[in-house]
Amino acid sequence: MAEFSINKGIGASVEFKGLKAQYLFIFAAGLLTLFVLFVILYMTGIDQWFCIGFGVVSASALVWGTFALNRKYGAHGLMKLGAARNRPRYLLHRKSLPSIIRHKKLKKKDENEEFS
Repeated sequence: MAEFSINKGIGASVEFKGLKAQYLFIFAAGLLTLFVLFVILYMTGIDQWFCIGFGVVSASALVWGTFALNRKYGAHGLMKLGAARNRPRYLLHRKSLPSIIRHKKLKKKDENEEFS
């Protein structure tokens, strides 16, 4: 009888070398951007050693920054931080929806009586 291994990672977030979820995509996109920038700098005729130094320093900063964000915020913390910034600081209407509608109807009725 054949033995099959069971995949127990179903539903788990993507992880590579400790980078989780969106940080993996930030890391990959950053490295791709740095490579394209390196090629553009080299093609424009800038000194080879400057291009290599720029690439190494930038890639090191990207790796350090991505792992620092991953360590600080975790798998979903960066998205939660962005969502918290888009949330209003206070609510404008603390009344229930029926009371707001009733208030608008009364206000409209009062305006109609003024012009009569």
